[in-house]
Amino acid sequence: MSAIVEKTIKSIRAISAEAITNAKSGHTGLPMGCAPLGYTLFANHLTFDGNRPDFLNRDRFVMSAGHGSMLQYSLLHLFGYNVTMDDIKNFRQLGSICAGHPERGVCDGVEVSTGPLGQGFANAVGMAMAQSKMAKKYNKKGFPLFDHHVYVLMGDGCMMEGISSEAASMAGNLKLNKLIAIYDDNDISIDGSTDITFTEDVGKRFQAFGWDVLKVEDGNNVEEIDKAITKAKQSKSKPTLIICKTQIGFGTPLVGTAKIHGTPMTNGEWQQTKEILGWTNEPFTIDEDVYFHCKLIADKKREKIALWDKMFEEYCVKHNYLAKQLKKQLSTEPKNYFKAKNFAHIAKKDGATRNYSGEVLNALAKIVPSLCGGSADLAESNCVVLKNGGDYSAKDRMGRNIHFGVREQAMGAILNGIAAYGGFKVFGGTFFVFSDYLKGMMRMSALMQLPVTYVLSHDSIGVGEDGPTHEPIEQLAGLRTMPDLTVFRPADLRETEYAWSYSVGNGKPCALVLSRQKLAYVENNHKDIDKGGYVYSPCKGTPDVILMACGTELNLAVKAQQILAEEGIKAQVVSMYCTQLFDQQTEEYKQKVLPNEVRNRVAMEASNDNVWYKYVGLDGKVVGISTFGASAPFATLFNLFGITAENMAEKARQLVKKG
Repeated sequence: MSAIVEKTIKSIRAISAEAITNAKSGHTGLPMGCAPLGYTLFANHLTFDGNRPDFLNRDRFVMSAGHGSMLQYSLLHLFGYNVTMDDIKNFRQLGSICAGHPERGVCDGVEVSTGPLGQGFANAVGMAMAQSKMAKKYNKKGFPLFDHHVYVLMGDGCMMEGISSEAASMAGNLKLNKLIAIYDDNDISIDGSTDITFTEDVGKRFQAFGWDVLKVEDGNNVEEIDKAITKAKQSKSKPTLIICKTQIGFGTPLVGTAKIHGTPMTNGEWQQTKEILGWTNEPFTIDEDVYFHCKLIADKKREKIALWDKMFEEYCVKHNYLAKQLKKQLSTEPKNYFKAKNFAHIAKKDGATRNYSGEVLNALAKIVPSLCGGSADLAESNCVVLKNGGDYSAKDRMGRNIHFGVREQAMGAILNGIAAYGGFKVFGGTFFVFSDYLKGMMRMSALMQLPVTYVLSHDSIGVGEDGPTHEPIEQLAGLRTMPDLTVFRPADLRETEYAWSYSVGNGKPCALVLSRQKLAYVENNHKDIDKGGYVYSPCKGTPDVILMACGTELNLAVKAQQILAEEGIKAQVVSMYCTQLFDQQTEEYKQKVLPNEVRNRVAMEASNDNVWYKYVGLDGKVVGISTFGASAPFATLFNLFGITAENMAEKARQLVKKG
């Protein structure tokens, strides 16, 4: 190791530790132990340009062990990204781009938000899948447009989380040779030595998954690390795991102990660390020769990127049609597919919304070539099969149907990775009750505002005979309270069409909650369907009572309206199929749908009833379910739990009489 390389690594360690100590918060252990690894990867292997963080053919780097974020910030700072020393001084402080865990869209060079352990690894699998699809479509002889690797740094915690096994198994099956995972193997987690819970041979586990496995015995040996990464890049048919043996908190008096994992050092311990490292610089100061060394490296990378730019100019001439397709695929401009002439609206008919969804999805796929996705082994049940779309595999990278197997967690995180890569609109399906497995991944979709559509069928006790283990009750309320996730529970074909159009066209994460059982078609012009809540079936004049519902319960509300009409009670039916969109509307519009003067209101949903109280007010009533379901035919269960037109009509009748 040359003197300047050694000095640069020392600088990475020192600045990382100083920022964490200054913040009195953070994880010192990983940056200190992995500094040689991070330097070697950034200096010798990653293709990037800090001035162009979105360069198309850049290598992707994912910090799955997101708690070690100061390592990434130090590297980004040194190698020319827009991360200043003032940013680092404000590590973990309000408004700093150097947040406690890496955040996409906040700090240049951060591909995905990470921290929930294992998710970043699965994100990297998704990125590698996206790379393989783009390469297959756009690379031509002499024009390797997409020819880069996806690197991910993971720790013991990532390895312990079940999501990593799900994602690793899938990556091995798909032979994602452009994926290189580097495992910071330091034998320590928060609770102490990892052997209290974690003693398997990780290398053999990954070999069984279909990975190449390499080992670096000394995490401080730059040459050994470099050799391993170089070999991993040569793989033609397998992803590679590099197990790098490191010492957590190297250079500190707490080296090799759990205390250094997630606790900042005291000022006294920082002073001891400076003595151990031989660090004598002023606070938050790096010597100019280190900056110059890193700048020379970054400049050479820019020269390589300039060659790619020239190649791309030639590509745009020789393969003009493909270049235009690529530009269109990468566009993030919002689109209103709902009004597109070639988005054929399907004939009016009775049906389950999961079936409507399948037909709409296939109609949409014809006009959105980048639309792809699949299901956690429930494609036929979720109705998410793209007809004639082909199956994505190691043999067919162009396939649009992705088979995730029974791996809900990996599916969600992989979809996030594909979406973060760019150029794709993705969807993933499962039964709604299993959204519990997906919750953390859906939360990350919402946090990063990634265009992922979650198709959640079998939406209620309507699942019927499968019983309470498969009948969602509390899940809908939970998803509706998640910030920045738009949840649709459509009742008919047109609402299903709008939900899909909004999800794909607006580039935002959405959940489509769909029924297994059929609904009767109700004639309606769907005026104001884009508002999320609207008058679905009006009455003449001022209503005596407003009936609210969505999904399968909406046509029950229409039946209740008819029952009440025979008694001379005027009821107006409101579809509230997307509460988030409705809540965004003007007060004038909300008053049009839910006028203050009509205080008699009844809402009904075969789910937890919490969300409805803000719409019915103190004087209204809600018909919902606050217990688990049961095993029986769905019609029997709807009667048992009072999810009927008659019960809704009775609740409305009581309010009108009381008023």
